[in-house]
Amino acid sequence: MTSVANYLALGDSYTIGEQVSIFESFPYQLVQLLRAEGKYFSAPEIVAKTGWTTDELQLGINNTKLLPAYDLVTLLIGVNNQYRGRTADNYEVEFLSLLDQAIRFAGNQPGNVVVLSIPDWGVTPFAAGRNRESIRKEIDDFNRINRDKSRLLKVHYADITARTREASTDLSLLANDGLHPSGKDYARWAKMVMERFIK
Repeated sequence: MTSVANYLALGDSYTIGEQVSIFESFPYQLVQLLRAEGKYFSAPEIVAKTGWTTDELQLGINNTKLLPAYDLVTLLIGVNNQYRGRTADNYEVEFLSLLDQAIRFAGNQPGNVVVLSIPDWGVTPFAAGRNRESIRKEIDDFNRINRDKSRLLKVHYADITARTREASTDLSLLANDGLHPSGKDYARWAKMVMERFIK
């Protein structure tokens, strides 16, 4: 009998797939890609909510009964820290704590963890009238932190940010709210995560 692998997805609106069907979210599309590669995963367990910051994700984790270990863990968090004007220093401390936990959730196997970079919402119609360059710089600063910590702890890293910036000229990459990604963009994220995970 084929054993079933388990997947834990930690994050915010980008993880639950705000504005698209659950099956278009990147965790669900990722599971389908993995199954097509002969790796049978059950449906993802998702601890994420629209608007969550790093500390709110921590509270969500604390209030959720999780399995002892997972075969795959993804972590994508930080956009709401940036949106609410929280500092990069605060993000660094809280992100590192979450990443440490993600590795423990993965049975202390860093190779079973994939961190995704924060998308740049500043290119979207939702950001009209805001300082797009400032948003870009802050997102880059936050991503420098999560990338460096990922390298330090030897987990996989999927840099999706450049692709999300293509939404400035390709609105098909956005959901109807003009802010969150569409299923089309989530499909690209899922492919990148899968490639990092199985390589």
